Amino acid sequence: QVQLVESGGGLVQAGGSLRLSCAASGRIWSINNMAWHRQAPGKQRELVAGITSGGTTTYNDSVKGRFSISRDNAKNTVYLQMNSLKPEDTAAYYCTADIRRLGFYVDDSYWGQGTQVTVSS
Repeated sequence: QVQLVESGGGLVQAGGSLRLSCAASGRIWSINNMAWHRQAPGKQRELVAGITSGGTTTYNDSVKGRFSISRDNAKNTVYLQMNSLKPEDTAAYYCTADIRRLGFYVDDSYWGQGTQVTVSS
């Protein structure tokens, strides 16, 4: 009943930029924390950036100063602006959200299906 749909991935040259979007839909009462994770081939999934409902952000050290996470609460959407991309940023990117559904009293965590980002050197 709740879905996260990512968009905006693709192929870009090193030094380029991409903007990822992730929209939540369904019977949503509220959304707490939202975040972006990534997983490169042969590597463990890692947190890229997170943002609370109040707008407090956190970043993986490897992306600080290059990536920016933001959200539009009216649209139930989280964004990841990625600048100065490097080949090592190549990965599948997943958004996550802690969502309170209508009629429920606890948050559940949801994951999107992932979007591929490939950075060529």
